[in-house]
Amino acid sequence: METLQIEGTPKTPSIKFDYHNALLEIKGRSIPENSIEFYKPLVDWLDKYSSAPKTNTNVNIQLEYFNTSSSKCILDVFKKLESIQKGGASQVVINWYYEADDEDMLEAGEDYQAIINVPFKMAQVTE
Repeated sequence: METLQIEGTPKTPSIKFDYHNALLEIKGRSIPENSIEFYKPLVDWLDKYSSAPKTNTNVNIQLEYFNTSSSKCILDVFKKLESIQKGGASQVVINWYYEADDEDMLEAGEDYQAIINVPFKMAQVTE
């Protein structure tokens, strides 16, 4: 499988899904014009990945802000990861990074954690 890499912009996060290292990273701001269109390559990539996942899959999410339509798409990504974990072929861990003074982002991570049956690690970062 090829690595999926999308450069970040002021409105879209940088994306790197590295198959060989089983590392998925989403960083930056997520306020794209069309969230479904932006996140579709990620969901498609995860569909392919689910057929031959690595033993451990690490996911690093470090968003400074995301809009409502992005939150639904992020949930779709997490649901794909949850199904990969349920399949038993991969142990998935989501590392949710948030800045110390950003209670909204911490709460967003906790909300996802309550919905998705995948281990979450909350990690505070310094600005």
